[in-house]
Amino acid sequence: MTSNVKNKKIMVRMSITIIVIGIFISSLNLTQTAIAQQRLHQQQTNAFDGTTFRIDNMTFSHRLAIVNGIQMHYVIGGKGDPIVLLHGFPETWYEWRNIMPSLAKNYTVIVPDLRGLGDSSKPLTGYDGNTTAEDLNQLISQLGFKKIFLVAHDIGAQTAFAYAEIRPNIVSKLVIMDYIFPGFLPPQFGQNGPWWFTFHQVPNLPEFLVEGKEREYISSFVKMLGYNPYAITKEDLDIYTEKYSAPGAMRDGFEYYRAFPKDAVQDKALVNQSKLQIPVLVLEADFYPVFGGAVQGLPVADAVKAMAQNVTGIKVPNSGHWIPEEQPQFVIKQLAKFFGGNSNFTNTSKGIHP
Repeated sequence: MTSNVKNKKIMVRMSITIIVIGIFISSLNLTQTAIAQQRLHQQQTNAFDGTTFRIDNMTFSHRLAIVNGIQMHYVIGGKGDPIVLLHGFPETWYEWRNIMPSLAKNYTVIVPDLRGLGDSSKPLTGYDGNTTAEDLNQLISQLGFKKIFLVAHDIGAQTAFAYAEIRPNIVSKLVIMDYIFPGFLPPQFGQNGPWWFTFHQVPNLPEFLVEGKEREYISSFVKMLGYNPYAITKEDLDIYTEKYSAPGAMRDGFEYYRAFPKDAVQDKALVNQSKLQIPVLVLEADFYPVFGGAVQGLPVADAVKAMAQNVTGIKVPNSGHWIPEEQPQFVIKQLAKFFGGNSNFTNTSKGIHP
């Protein structure tokens, strides 16, 4: 009997040891795969570093920078005071294509791909606002800018707010487009936010279900949040799908949502230390199909007022969540007014010409 008990204990220990070794080997394989993907990605992106393209008559170039331990891709063009544009999910720098040429007439326009997305490298960690703000801080420092205007949509706003709070001497004015901040959710969106906030935070499952169906998922996202979903064309969807079909890209998009609990703690800590003092313009949608239609009031701007001292909220007419793509003309006019105005600051975009 004693011998049987000892044998069972030995077998249990061996089983536990085998499981631990299996987990360790799996983690090694995951790390090695990530490293291999990172090297391949760097080789591919290095090929277009410095290449130029045109949107209307304005020239922009692709650039790469090593910041905060990652390789960040960004697009730059124009001349004058710097404006930085930060994209949302499931998008890349490309979401600003209809805004960039008008801005570039009077400003230096810098449009990064956020960590893990587009043509930036894809680390396994670092998707909280404070970390991505440091990504941006190092990029701005390398470019030598002492003051910037900052514009951000969706998850890009998390990076933008953290950066403006941590580096208030660098950001002159901040524009936030249609983003609800963890820790400061408007009551209309419930305690945990819309259903996809919860779904995207589930470990591993969303990327498993979406793999191979990235286009369908992105397309459904566009339709359920857009007043005019056709503002994002089939060709635009092709571009987003290509970037989010890359190994690790969807996972990294979901990692921004998985960082929300950490973002909530960080946001509250920053606000408790000091509410943001610089002028903030909030542009928000007036129509959400997923929520049944017209949006009442200015829920995003009202929530941001708990985070910043000087907030102006504007509802974008005939627009859903995809404001820069659904209503670029309106956005350009609001940016012109907010940043100082210029008679040449008009929308002339007709498309990208490589």
